[in-house]
Amino acid sequence: MPRKKEFDVDTVLDRAMEAFWTRGYEATSLNDLLDCMQIQRASLYNAFGDKHTLFLETLRRYDVVLRRAEVARRMQMPSPRHAILSLFQDTVTATVKHGARNGCFLINTALELSPHDKEVAEIVRAAFNHMEQKFFRKMIEKGRAVGEIAKSVVPAPTARALLSLLIGLVVLSRSRPEKLLLESIAKQAEALLPPGDKATPPLAVADVSVSSLHGLINIPA
Repeated sequence: MPRKKEFDVDTVLDRAMEAFWTRGYEATSLNDLLDCMQIQRASLYNAFGDKHTLFLETLRRYDVVLRRAEVARRMQMPSPRHAILSLFQDTVTATVKHGARNGCFLINTALELSPHDKEVAEIVRAAFNHMEQKFFRKMIEKGRAVGEIAKSVVPAPTARALLSLLIGLVVLSRSRPEKLLLESIAKQAEALLPPGDKATPPLAVADVSVSSLHGLINIPA
């Protein structure tokens, strides 16, 4: 009979995710992983296979448990336009006020590994496509339908532009965490979504919304 695992899989995956997220794939050694996961080498191989397979598992877990959950939460907001714009503003606030400098695990991975790792590239591609089609585009379509977003906004190209702006914002938040620079990107997102005749007043930026990003963009405790 197979031996029962002596650890909680989700817990050790989260620890490995933190290590890869902080250091990157190449800079995270097997010893780093064993130290942070607090398991033996044989247990790692038995449970996850090699380092690359473990990395893919952490990337998938991030996408499902953190990114998709955050998207689902924002899609429940009463205002589609604010659901989009608050993502940009919360990211700026997390960087400027809370010192978030590790970025997004998926975006970091896209820059490091996607050009030469097909398995990673497929996970990243699917995640970005989901963000573009299932969040940005759906929120734009919903906003147009209820009169919050101007009818002149074309959903498909605007969704692509918003995704590009978000990726740029997160990348710059790591290398140039300057308030005016990051806020200018958030303003560009706002300019892409002119309000319709039934737009609601802007929501105040609050830490309660930023708190949900602690896992998504790795805000220090």
